[in-house]
Parts: sequence; C-alpha cells; structure tokens
Amino acid sequence: MPTNGEPIVALDAQAVQVSVELAARVRQPDLSRPTPCAGWTVHDLLAHMAAQHHGFAAASRGDGGLAHWETRPLGADPAAGYRASAEHVLAAFAVDGVPERDFPLPEFGSGAVFPGRQAIGFHFIDYVVHSWDLAKALGAGVEFPPGLLDAALAVARAVPDGDARRAPRAPFAPALAWEGGTKLDEIVAHLGRSPSWPRQQP
Repeated sequence: MPTNGEPIVALDAQAVQVSVELAARVRQPDLSRPTPCAGWTVHDLLAHMAAQHHGFAAASRGDGGLAHWETRPLGADPAAGYRASAEHVLAAFAVDGVPERDFPLPEFGSGAVFPGRQAIGFHFIDYVVHSWDLAKALGAGVEFPPGLLDAALAVARAVPDGDARRAPRAPFAPALAWEGGTKLDEIVAHLGRSPSWPRQQP
C-alpha cells in the first residue's frame, strides 16, 4: 500500500493524533450534532472510532474476535474515553514487527485476513477521513502534517469503487465527482463524502 515513503505506522499515528486533538474540543452540547456520516451524531462517530481502535488493536495481536469491534460506552467524558482508545491502538501498532503480522479483520467477512501494512493502511485512511468528519461536525478546520495527505490520497485512490460501497456497513459510500479544492477535498470525495457538507452533495 503506497505511503509516500514514510512508514505506515508513523503516518497512522499522525492521523490518529489529529483525531484526538479534535475530540478534545468536543463539549457536551456538541455530542448531538450531526456529522457527514449519515444518521450519526458526534457521539455516535466517537463511539465508532473508539470501537475501531479496539478492533484493530486486537487484530494486531492476531485476535479476530468480533466482540472487540463492538461499540462500548465512552463514559462521562467522551473525549477522554476516545483518547484512551486511541492510546490503546497506537501502543499496539508500535510493537516491533506489527506491520509484518497478519491481521484478522472480521468486519471484512468471516476469515478475512490482511497483511499488517495493508491493514494499518486501512486504519490510517479511516482516521484521515474521520478526523475530517469530526472537524466538519464541529465547524472546525483540520490540518495534517506535510506529506501525510500525499500518502492518504494514494491510499484513497487504491480503495475500489463500485457496488460494494452501496452494501450495508460499507466503510465508504460511492465516490463523488469533484473538481478543484484541496487535496483533502479530493480524498473525502473519492471516499464518498461531499467536501461541501453540510450543503447538498453534487
């Protein structure tokens, strides 16, 4: 999976850190705000993101149990609960040799297993996009370290489009045609988000 020359674990950690910084801005009234993820509030989004962290951390240890992927309470301080889940997956990915392991990812189907670098690439692109989702919901800007978006665009372009994206629980909606804007706009449009959200999609 292309990563613009920088190790995928480092890129992933940078994307996750951006999401943690955005989550730290969430206040109680923000939890009910809508997000670019259809039907999800900010609270729903944070809970999903935390569950994915736990699921990927388990997968990095070779544990493909579906229970790890289930959403769980974030506690009285959802931002702190989210931060704890992010620290958990970052610690799991930082273990020596993790990119060379096989990751069982049951969300892709029973028995689905992926090479570690590819699986971490899935996590990386998810947290670039989910950071954008959270920023949009909060009415905030989002910035990534130089070079990260080049790598993310390469990963986004490698995600297959087509009917599979219309299936229930598909991680991304079908790609949207989009011209101009930023590199991040191109990434989210390719992965089914409208860069102009909350305005109507083109």
